[in-house]
Amino acid sequence: MLFVIVAKDKKDGHTIRATTRAAHLDYLADAGDRLRLAGPLKDANDKPVGSMIVIDAASETAARLFAKNDPYAQVGLFQSVDIFPYVAVTGVWATGEA
Repeated sequence: MLFVIVAKDKKDGHTIRATTRAAHLDYLADAGDRLRLAGPLKDANDKPVGSMIVIDAASETAARLFAKNDPYAQVGLFQSVDIFPYVAVTGVWATGEA
């Protein structure tokens, strides 16, 4: 099942994000085919203010564990992390299920 992870950075988290980015990207790469989409959320000035990840996980618990073990989360970058079950209805990898 797909889950969307929406993580919002703490205020002034730019330094934490920059110093942890390589480990974060390695972590995402290790997810293999389970990772469907990932990238930064940006503000009006094109500065990262959070992250969005779409992952195929066995359960919400598994998605939460994935989010918790993200290096960004491990160093305290995020002020909040929300996880939502997601069904892709249209698009390249949509299932058509609603």
